[in-house]
Amino acid sequence: MSRDRGPRRPRRLGRSTLTAASVTVLSSVLSMTASGCVVVHGEREILPGATKAEATRALADFTAAYNKANGANDPSLDADRVTGALGDIDGAKLKAGGKNQPGGNPNYVPLKLTDTEFTIPEKAGWPRWFVADAKANKGRGEDRWLLVFTRGDADGLWEVSYLTIASAQEIPEFKKDEDGWAQPVTADETDLAIAPGRLPQRYATYLKDGGDGFEAGAHTTKWRSDRAADAARPGLAQQYIDEPLTSGDYAPVGLRTADGGALVFFTTRHYQKQTAAQGVPINVTNADVKALLTGEPKQSLTLESISNQAVLNPPKSAPNPQIKFLSRIQGLTAAKGE
Repeated sequence: MSRDRGPRRPRRLGRSTLTAASVTVLSSVLSMTASGCVVVHGEREILPGATKAEATRALADFTAAYNKANGANDPSLDADRVTGALGDIDGAKLKAGGKNQPGGNPNYVPLKLTDTEFTIPEKAGWPRWFVADAKANKGRGEDRWLLVFTRGDADGLWEVSYLTIASAQEIPEFKKDEDGWAQPVTADETDLAIAPGRLPQRYATYLKDGGDGFEAGAHTTKWRSDRAADAARPGLAQQYIDEPLTSGDYAPVGLRTADGGALVFFTTRHYQKQTAAQGVPINVTNADVKALLTGEPKQSLTLESISNQAVLNPPKSAPNPQIKFLSRIQGLTAAKGE
């Protein structure tokens, strides 16, 4: 069963164990930051991004491919249905799964998405995108899965670039026009607490240096304190590098909310390098780390991960305009021993 959050006319916005509340921090020391902004090309007319039928079909195609890939531990089976942050997280998870369970995952329970709502913004040019909000047969009963579908041109396939898991009570009401279409926010909006295009860099800077702009919580103050505690462990030095990803399918996207703020999705890359003191061994026990490991960790181990965030970005005029995390999903994408 599906219902849409808009008119009855055309409209449009893994994989280790994906969890939205708490995630294992996995980061590294190689650095290659993608930066820039999405190039919108082609038509200039403002149009809904997809029809209800297109959105429904895109969700069905994604779910079918996702289930095939997860059941077989084969990232090639949904490679054309995922992209951006989710594509990286899912691809690495299935690559590791293929090594650890080469015959497939016999315990995989197929994903079912029901009670679906589609929020589709009007915009000019490409890429176009929309958000599907559905109840899943995984996780907590009150959780909803928010999936950002995107495509770069009229001939491209719809791919999921962002996945957010949050309770229904936390999902904001979106601003709609008289026809029911949602309103996207641009990268350089000036009336929000932080311009959406600047969120990846601001978050990476916050994780390194602290500061204001972000509400205290699991993905801000606690993550920084957990890193500090790890750094204090004797015999194993910890180094962290956090990078913003802002171009192509990693570009931040967002929807204006009814309160004047916005729900924004954005991506960061994280590296954690562990360097052992002389005579202290680096023991790699995690099966996924072993599966993705290149080199031998004689003295150091570098973990690379991708994280996709969904945040509530309040209006700058709010009494205390702080970014609030709705969800963060992070997954290991590479490991290197030296």
